[in-house]
Amino acid sequence: MRQFNTSSQDFILLGFSDWPHLELLFFVVILIFYLSTLVGNTAIIVLSHLFPQLHTPMYFFLCHLSFLDLCYTTSIVPQLLVNLHGSDRTITYGGCVTQLFITLALGSAECVLLVVMALDRYAAVCQPLQYTTIMQPWLCLLLATISWFGGFVNSVAQTGLMMTIPLCGLHYLDHFFCEMPVLLKLACKDTEQTEAKMFVARAIILVLPASLILGSYVYIVQAVLNIKSAAGQRKAFETCGSHLMVVSLFYGSAIYTYLQPTHRYSTSHGKFAALFYTIMTPMLNPLIYTLRNKDMKAALRKMIKRDRKTKIR
Repeated sequence: MRQFNTSSQDFILLGFSDWPHLELLFFVVILIFYLSTLVGNTAIIVLSHLFPQLHTPMYFFLCHLSFLDLCYTTSIVPQLLVNLHGSDRTITYGGCVTQLFITLALGSAECVLLVVMALDRYAAVCQPLQYTTIMQPWLCLLLATISWFGGFVNSVAQTGLMMTIPLCGLHYLDHFFCEMPVLLKLACKDTEQTEAKMFVARAIILVLPASLILGSYVYIVQAVLNIKSAAGQRKAFETCGSHLMVVSLFYGSAIYTYLQPTHRYSTSHGKFAALFYTIMTPMLNPLIYTLRNKDMKAALRKMIKRDRKTKIR
Protein backbone atom coordinates (compact mmCIF):
# COMPACT_ATOMS: atom_id res chain seq x y z
CA MET A 1 0.00 0.00 0.00
CA ARG A 2 1.08 3.59 -0.65
CA GLN A 3 2.07 5.58 2.44
CA PHE A 4 0.26 8.91 2.42
CA ASN A 5 1.68 12.22 3.55
CA THR A 6 -0.16 12.83 6.81
CA SER A 7 1.12 16.38 7.04
CA SER A 8 -0.70 17.48 3.88
CA GLN A 9 -3.68 15.14 3.49
CA ASP A 10 -6.92 15.08 5.41
CA PHE A 11 -8.81 12.15 6.84
CA ILE A 12 -12.37 11.48 5.79
CA LEU A 13 -14.64 10.35 8.62
CA LEU A 14 -17.16 7.95 7.10
CA GLY A 15 -19.31 7.98 10.23
CA PHE A 16 -22.69 6.39 9.54
CA SER A 17 -22.58 6.82 5.75
CA ASP A 18 -23.26 3.08 5.39
CA TRP A 19 -26.80 3.88 6.58
CA PRO A 20 -27.68 7.10 4.71
CA HIS A 21 -31.40 6.63 5.33
CA LEU A 22 -30.74 6.71 9.10
CA GLU A 23 -28.47 9.75 9.20
CA LEU A 24 -31.33 12.21 9.84
CA LEU A 25 -32.59 10.02 12.69
CA PHE A 26 -29.06 9.79 14.11
CA PHE A 27 -28.72 13.57 13.86
CA VAL A 28 -31.95 14.26 15.77
CA VAL A 29 -31.34 11.63 18.48
CA ILE A 30 -27.69 12.59 19.03
CA LEU A 31 -28.57 16.29 19.15
CA ILE A 32 -31.20 15.62 21.83
CA PHE A 33 -28.74 13.50 23.83
CA TYR A 34 -26.03 16.14 23.51
CA LEU A 35 -28.30 18.96 24.68
CA SER A 36 -29.44 16.77 27.59
CA THR A 37 -25.79 16.14 28.47
CA LEU A 38 -25.03 19.87 28.46
CA VAL A 39 -28.06 20.77 30.58
CA GLY A 40 -27.76 17.86 33.03
CA ASN A 41 -24.05 18.11 33.75
CA THR A 42 -24.14 21.91 33.94
CA ALA A 43 -27.02 21.64 36.42
CA ILE A 44 -24.99 19.31 38.66
CA ILE A 45 -22.04 21.72 38.66
CA VAL A 46 -24.27 24.74 39.44
CA LEU A 47 -26.28 22.98 42.15
CA SER A 48 -23.14 21.62 43.82
CA HIS A 49 -21.72 25.13 44.08
CA LEU A 50 -24.91 26.91 45.15
CA PHE A 51 -26.14 24.69 47.98
CA PRO A 52 -24.02 24.23 51.16
CA GLN A 53 -25.41 20.74 51.84
CA LEU A 54 -23.71 19.61 48.63
CA HIS A 55 -20.30 20.94 49.66
CA THR A 56 -19.00 17.46 50.41
CA PRO A 57 -16.25 15.30 48.86
CA MET A 58 -18.80 13.21 46.95
CA TYR A 59 -20.22 16.22 45.12
CA PHE A 60 -16.78 17.76 44.67
CA PHE A 61 -15.75 14.69 42.68
CA LEU A 62 -19.12 14.60 40.95
CA CYS A 63 -18.51 18.16 39.70
CA HIS A 64 -15.23 17.01 38.19
CA LEU A 65 -16.99 14.04 36.57
CA SER A 66 -19.64 16.34 35.08
CA PHE A 67 -17.01 18.75 33.77
CA LEU A 68 -15.08 15.84 32.25
CA ASP A 69 -18.23 14.60 30.52
CA LEU A 70 -18.99 18.09 29.19
CA CYS A 71 -15.50 18.41 27.71
CA TYR A 72 -15.44 14.83 26.40
CA THR A 73 -18.73 14.99 24.50
CA THR A 74 -17.98 18.49 23.19
CA SER A 75 -14.70 17.25 21.71
CA ILE A 76 -16.64 14.72 19.60
CA VAL A 77 -20.34 15.44 19.14
CA PRO A 78 -20.38 18.88 17.42
CA GLN A 79 -18.21 17.56 14.60
CA LEU A 80 -20.35 14.41 14.38
CA LEU A 81 -23.49 16.54 14.01
CA VAL A 82 -21.85 18.62 11.28
CA ASN A 83 -20.81 15.46 9.43
CA LEU A 84 -24.30 13.98 9.71
CA HIS A 85 -25.96 17.18 8.46
CA GLY A 86 -23.51 18.22 5.74
CA SER A 87 -21.44 16.73 2.96
CA ASP A 88 -17.96 17.72 4.19
CA ARG A 89 -16.65 14.93 6.42
CA THR A 90 -12.96 15.82 6.36
CA ILE A 91 -10.66 16.39 9.31
CA THR A 92 -7.02 17.43 9.03
CA TYR A 93 -4.23 15.20 10.30
CA GLY A 94 -3.44 17.78 12.98
CA GLY A 95 -7.11 17.98 13.95
CA CYS A 96 -7.33 14.20 14.12
CA VAL A 97 -4.28 13.90 16.36
CA THR A 98 -5.60 16.70 18.58
CA GLN A 99 -8.96 15.00 18.91
CA LEU A 100 -7.26 11.68 19.67
CA PHE A 101 -5.13 13.32 22.36
CA ILE A 102 -8.05 15.16 24.00
CA THR A 103 -10.44 12.20 24.01
CA LEU A 104 -7.76 9.84 25.36
CA ALA A 105 -6.79 12.34 28.06
CA LEU A 106 -10.37 13.00 29.20
CA GLY A 107 -11.41 9.34 28.98
CA SER A 108 -8.33 8.23 30.95
CA ALA A 109 -8.90 10.96 33.55
CA GLU A 110 -12.45 9.69 34.01
CA CYS A 111 -11.13 6.15 34.58
CA VAL A 112 -8.95 7.40 37.44
CA LEU A 113 -11.65 9.72 38.80
CA LEU A 114 -14.15 6.85 39.07
CA VAL A 115 -11.60 5.01 41.25
CA VAL A 116 -11.30 8.10 43.45
CA MET A 117 -15.09 8.26 43.76
CA ALA A 118 -15.14 4.58 44.75
CA LEU A 119 -12.54 5.23 47.45
CA ASP A 120 -14.66 8.13 48.69
CA ARG A 121 -17.71 5.84 48.97
CA TYR A 122 -15.57 3.22 50.70
CA ALA A 123 -14.48 5.77 53.31
CA ALA A 124 -18.06 7.02 53.76
CA VAL A 125 -19.56 3.56 54.28
CA CYS A 126 -16.73 1.61 55.92
CA GLN A 127 -15.21 4.42 58.00
CA PRO A 128 -18.17 6.73 58.73
CA LEU A 129 -16.82 8.11 62.02
CA GLN A 130 -13.43 8.98 60.49
CA TYR A 131 -14.84 10.07 57.12
CA THR A 132 -14.49 13.84 57.59
CA THR A 133 -11.03 13.35 59.04
CA ILE A 134 -9.91 11.19 56.11
CA MET A 135 -11.49 13.10 53.22
CA GLN A 136 -10.16 16.55 53.98
CA PRO A 137 -10.33 19.32 51.33
CA TRP A 138 -6.61 19.17 50.55
CA LEU A 139 -6.80 15.40 49.96
CA CYS A 140 -9.85 15.77 47.70
CA LEU A 141 -8.04 18.41 45.65
CA LEU A 142 -4.94 16.20 45.43
CA LEU A 143 -6.95 13.17 44.27
CA ALA A 144 -8.77 15.23 41.64
CA THR A 145 -5.44 16.63 40.40
CA ILE A 146 -3.99 13.12 40.19
CA SER A 147 -7.00 12.06 38.09
CA TRP A 148 -6.48 14.85 35.56
CA PHE A 149 -2.70 14.47 35.50
CA GLY A 150 -2.87 10.67 35.12
CA GLY A 151 -5.27 11.01 32.20
CA PHE A 152 -3.02 13.42 30.34
CA VAL A 153 0.12 11.34 31.00
CA ASN A 154 -1.59 8.27 29.53
CA SER A 155 -2.74 10.29 26.53
CA VAL A 156 0.76 11.66 25.89
CA ALA A 157 2.15 8.11 25.93
CA GLN A 158 -0.46 6.56 23.64
CA THR A 159 -0.75 9.49 21.22
CA GLY A 160 3.04 9.64 20.99
CA LEU A 161 3.20 5.94 20.11
CA MET A 162 0.42 6.37 17.56
CA MET A 163 2.27 9.20 15.80
CA THR A 164 5.33 6.98 15.28
CA ILE A 165 3.31 4.55 13.16
CA PRO A 166 3.33 5.26 9.40
CA LEU A 167 -0.14 5.13 7.84
CA CYS A 168 -0.91 3.71 4.39
CA GLY A 169 -3.64 3.41 1.83
CA LEU A 170 -6.74 5.53 1.45
CA HIS A 171 -7.21 8.03 4.25
CA TYR A 172 -10.74 6.95 5.15
CA LEU A 173 -11.64 6.39 8.79
CA ASP A 174 -14.69 4.16 9.20
CA HIS A 175 -15.74 5.96 12.36
CA PHE A 176 -17.30 9.23 13.50
CA PHE A 177 -14.18 10.47 15.32
CA CYS A 178 -10.45 9.76 15.47
CA GLU A 179 -10.17 6.75 17.76
CA MET A 180 -7.11 4.59 18.34
CA PRO A 181 -8.36 1.18 17.04
CA VAL A 182 -9.50 2.71 13.74
CA LEU A 183 -6.21 4.56 13.18
CA LEU A 184 -4.24 1.38 13.89
CA LYS A 185 -6.05 -0.34 11.00
CA LEU A 186 -4.32 2.11 8.61
CA ALA A 187 -0.83 1.09 9.78
CA CYS A 188 1.65 0.31 6.97
CA LYS A 189 3.78 -2.13 8.91
CA ASP A 190 3.46 -4.73 11.60
CA THR A 191 2.47 -2.87 14.77
CA GLU A 192 2.63 -5.83 17.15
CA GLN A 193 5.31 -4.32 19.40
CA THR A 194 3.69 -0.88 19.47
CA GLU A 195 0.26 -2.41 20.08
CA ALA A 196 1.72 -4.43 22.97
CA LYS A 197 2.94 -1.21 24.59
CA MET A 198 -0.44 0.44 23.99
CA PHE A 199 -2.23 -2.59 25.38
CA VAL A 200 -0.21 -2.36 28.60
CA ALA A 201 -1.08 1.34 28.91
CA ARG A 202 -4.77 0.66 28.25
CA ALA A 203 -4.82 -2.25 30.70
CA ILE A 204 -3.31 -0.03 33.39
CA ILE A 205 -5.87 2.71 32.80
CA LEU A 206 -8.87 0.37 32.41
CA VAL A 207 -8.38 -3.00 34.10
CA LEU A 208 -6.49 -1.77 37.17
CA PRO A 209 -9.06 0.93 38.06
CA ALA A 210 -11.96 -1.45 37.41
CA SER A 211 -10.35 -4.06 39.69
CA LEU A 212 -9.79 -1.48 42.44
CA ILE A 213 -13.41 -0.34 42.18
CA LEU A 214 -14.75 -3.89 42.36
CA GLY A 215 -12.48 -4.62 45.32
CA SER A 216 -13.67 -1.52 47.18
CA TYR A 217 -17.29 -2.52 46.61
CA VAL A 218 -16.69 -5.96 48.09
CA TYR A 219 -15.74 -4.23 51.34
CA ILE A 220 -18.62 -1.77 50.97
CA VAL A 221 -21.19 -4.56 50.57
CA GLN A 222 -19.76 -6.35 53.61
CA ALA A 223 -19.98 -3.16 55.65
CA VAL A 224 -23.55 -2.45 54.48
CA LEU A 225 -24.72 -5.96 55.37
CA ASN A 226 -23.38 -5.42 58.91
CA ILE A 227 -25.61 -2.38 59.36
CA LYS A 228 -28.49 -3.45 61.60
CA SER A 229 -30.91 -0.77 60.46
CA ALA A 230 -32.82 -1.55 57.27
CA ALA A 231 -33.11 2.18 56.58
CA GLY A 232 -29.34 2.53 56.98
CA GLN A 233 -28.71 -0.32 54.57
CA ARG A 234 -31.08 1.20 52.01
CA LYS A 235 -29.44 4.62 52.25
CA ALA A 236 -25.97 3.12 51.85
CA PHE A 237 -27.01 1.09 48.80
CA GLU A 238 -28.68 4.14 47.25
CA THR A 239 -25.56 6.22 47.79
CA CYS A 240 -23.24 3.64 46.23
CA GLY A 241 -25.64 2.20 43.67
CA SER A 242 -25.55 5.28 41.45
CA HIS A 243 -21.75 5.23 41.30
CA LEU A 244 -21.65 1.50 40.58
CA MET A 245 -24.14 1.96 37.74
CA VAL A 246 -21.98 4.67 36.17
CA VAL A 247 -18.91 2.46 36.50
CA SER A 248 -20.64 -0.49 34.81
CA LEU A 249 -21.83 1.62 31.87
CA PHE A 250 -18.50 3.33 31.31
CA TYR A 251 -16.05 0.47 31.80
CA GLY A 252 -18.15 -2.15 30.03
CA SER A 253 -18.20 -0.29 26.70
CA ALA A 254 -14.62 1.04 27.01
CA ILE A 255 -13.12 -2.38 27.77
CA TYR A 256 -15.01 -3.89 24.83
CA THR A 257 -13.44 -1.33 22.46
CA TYR A 258 -9.91 -0.96 23.77
CA LEU A 259 -8.96 -4.39 25.08
CA GLN A 260 -9.38 -6.42 21.93
CA PRO A 261 -6.72 -6.98 19.24
CA THR A 262 -6.83 -4.65 16.23
CA HIS A 263 -7.42 -7.50 13.75
CA ARG A 264 -10.56 -8.51 15.69
CA TYR A 265 -11.90 -4.97 15.96
CA SER A 266 -15.16 -4.53 14.07
CA THR A 267 -15.68 -0.95 12.90
CA SER A 268 -19.46 -1.32 12.71
CA HIS A 269 -19.70 -2.71 16.24
CA GLY A 270 -17.03 -0.27 17.42
CA LYS A 271 -19.01 2.74 16.21
CA PHE A 272 -22.07 1.76 18.21
CA ALA A 273 -20.01 0.90 21.30
CA ALA A 274 -18.36 4.32 20.99
CA LEU A 275 -21.78 5.98 20.80
CA PHE A 276 -22.51 4.40 24.13
CA TYR A 277 -19.52 5.73 26.07
CA THR A 278 -19.18 9.04 24.23
CA ILE A 279 -22.84 10.08 24.23
CA MET A 280 -25.08 7.75 26.24
CA THR A 281 -23.04 7.52 29.44
CA PRO A 282 -22.37 11.28 29.80
CA MET A 283 -26.09 11.88 29.23
CA LEU A 284 -27.14 9.23 31.77
CA ASN A 285 -24.72 10.32 34.51
CA PRO A 286 -26.77 13.38 35.58
CA LEU A 287 -30.00 11.36 35.51
CA ILE A 288 -28.49 8.59 37.63
CA TYR A 289 -27.01 10.97 40.18
CA THR A 290 -30.05 13.24 40.45
CA LEU A 291 -32.92 10.77 40.27
CA ARG A 292 -31.26 8.31 42.68
CA ASN A 293 -29.91 10.90 45.13
CA LYS A 294 -32.09 12.60 47.76
CA ASP A 295 -29.71 15.52 48.40
CA MET A 296 -29.45 16.38 44.73
CA LYS A 297 -33.21 16.10 44.23
CA ALA A 298 -33.82 18.36 47.24
CA ALA A 299 -31.37 20.95 45.88
CA LEU A 300 -33.05 20.80 42.46
CA ARG A 301 -36.49 21.35 44.04
CA LYS A 302 -35.16 24.35 45.98
CA MET A 303 -33.70 25.79 42.79
CA ILE A 304 -37.03 25.40 40.95
CA LYS A 305 -38.97 26.99 43.84
CA ARG A 306 -36.49 29.87 43.98
CA ASP A 307 -36.91 30.49 40.25
CA ARG A 308 -40.70 30.45 40.55
CA LYS A 309 -40.66 32.96 43.39
CA THR A 310 -38.35 35.20 41.40
CA LYS A 311 -40.68 35.10 38.37
CA ILE A 312 -43.74 35.86 40.54
CA ARG A 313 -42.03 38.94 42.00
